[in-house]
Amino acid sequence: MPKFFPTLLMSFATCAAAMNASAAQLTPTETRWLNAATPVLNYAKTLSLPIDIIVQPQAGPNDVPFAMGFADGRCKLVLSMRGNANAETILADVPDERRDVLIEAMTAHEVGHCWRYAQGNWHALPAGFTEVGEEFSDNPELLALSKQMRETRREEGYSDLVALAWTQHYHPDQYGHVYGWLRKVRDDQPVSHGSHDTRTWLNLATRGDVFGRAASPFDQAATLWSAGLLVHE
Repeated sequence: MPKFFPTLLMSFATCAAAMNASAAQLTPTETRWLNAATPVLNYAKTLSLPIDIIVQPQAGPNDVPFAMGFADGRCKLVLSMRGNANAETILADVPDERRDVLIEAMTAHEVGHCWRYAQGNWHALPAGFTEVGEEFSDNPELLALSKQMRETRREEGYSDLVALAWTQHYHPDQYGHVYGWLRKVRDDQPVSHGSHDTRTWLNLATRGDVFGRAASPFDQAATLWSAGLLVHE
């Protein structure tokens, strides 16, 4: 879980006003990301998701630029962009005019995590699913690490599907662009079946029309997510 700093903290219910009042404190990169994230955050507001936005004054050595954490019953959308080389390189290969839709999709991904947390389903399997199979090792730490990676991979798979369902609904003409970028990110894994290897689920969503007409992107993602859970991990 990220460490949280008090330098700039805002509830997204007052995000727009806080951004205007704090413009001098935000970097151009932070401002762009928050502006691109606004449609998703506004949608989350209609669902009363408990999201705070935190801008760190300095990124830590292992911080990703844009991540969701949880503390005190609330979701924390954390921007760790200052002094973080990844904040500049993550979209370096994407033309400038095509970046905002990717930031919006990444925001939907992070809000997908918040949705799972707020529903009390974090690391839980869907109703009717049970964990099968058993791993063996003389080292209990390895077993715990494997379980942690498996649970994280499943949550990442769900949120990738939320990002794609959101894109299909609001930017169907950009679905191929978003899917291709996300697939490239997930293909670039240090090891197969790592904590962010979501290709099992991405393989089910090569086309945007695979998402049904459920009321929300969270419900649309849930159907494909369950199907992916049936594939051997």
